[in-house]
Amino acid sequence: MKITCLETFSRPEVGFVKLHTDAGHMGIGQMSPFNADITAAVFHRQVAPYALGKDPLDIATIVDACIEGEYKFPGSYLRRALAGLDTALWDLRGKLEEKGVYQLLGGQDPMIAVYGSSMRRDITPDEEGKRLARLRDEKGYGAFKIRIGSVCGHNEDQWPGRTEALVPTVRESIGGDIALYVDANSCYTPDKAVEVGKMLEQNGVVHFEEPCPYWEIEWTAEAAAALDVPVAGGEQDTSLAQFRRMMAMDAVDIVQPDICYVGGLTRALRVAEMARQFEKPCTPHSANLSMVTLFTMHMLAAIPNGGPFLEFSIEPTPWTENLFSPSLEVADGRVRIPDGPGWGVALNEDWLAQAAYQKSGLE
Repeated sequence: MKITCLETFSRPEVGFVKLHTDAGHMGIGQMSPFNADITAAVFHRQVAPYALGKDPLDIATIVDACIEGEYKFPGSYLRRALAGLDTALWDLRGKLEEKGVYQLLGGQDPMIAVYGSSMRRDITPDEEGKRLARLRDEKGYGAFKIRIGSVCGHNEDQWPGRTEALVPTVRESIGGDIALYVDANSCYTPDKAVEVGKMLEQNGVVHFEEPCPYWEIEWTAEAAAALDVPVAGGEQDTSLAQFRRMMAMDAVDIVQPDICYVGGLTRALRVAEMARQFEKPCTPHSANLSMVTLFTMHMLAAIPNGGPFLEFSIEPTPWTENLFSPSLEVADGRVRIPDGPGWGVALNEDWLAQAAYQKSGLE
């Protein structure tokens, strides 16, 4: 059996892959969201040639051949494109073996606990506290993540005093039994991160994400060493060597690869195994309800050092609606992995019909 055709269907927000074999089998995958139309061009130029004609069950060899063959392109776009191929290969394998991907990996329980992930910095502390308490009661969330500081904020808050008011207000609103995560999105220098981190510790925060600019791993390590609250990071990183350095210097306590950013499930699993060897939990980043959250559900169901909760966006995001079926729904604080082989979902053919189409195949 060999790969004979690769199709992409892309819009600026997100793009999908269909992989076909000479035996008539098909797998579906997703490239990374955001500027996915550009990613699709990279896919056909720099990813597809490494897959066409190859055995689709030899996933790791194909992935590594692409990374090494394109070694002069170590940045994000190649890996964003590769994610579409890798995830389609895993879907195909699951369909051939009539198992869900998580079952291929040894997972058994399809029910995944989730944390409600707030993406908003335009919301007041009182409003945020009220809406999270409402979602706790309506959906049964056992954990939430809120946004502090400002994105790459150079120590400046979204507005003066917001973070110092937000954290205790939300803690009071959701109660002491709900796990509270925060994300600083690369806001702080080490001294400011420590100052804020001490306040987080006083409010029972259990996850301090990306406190310093993510590329300054020495800064993050300095902050982590001075704090008791666990520091999380890694979502932006695409190099396995960088993940190794990050863990070796204890820059993070919680490791957060994004399956679509790092180049697919195969490489994300390598990061998770690396984290296990360093005795660190792995809580992958999955900040929107495209297929990246679905992929992450399968991964968390299988890895032995998975964090206690899956990231699950609570924001209405029109571009993620009606991408695939069945949709993902929270009940009693958990989401169920869809039944069925592979990823367990079908792409929306009406959406695909309106997307930009490209094809690579064997001549």
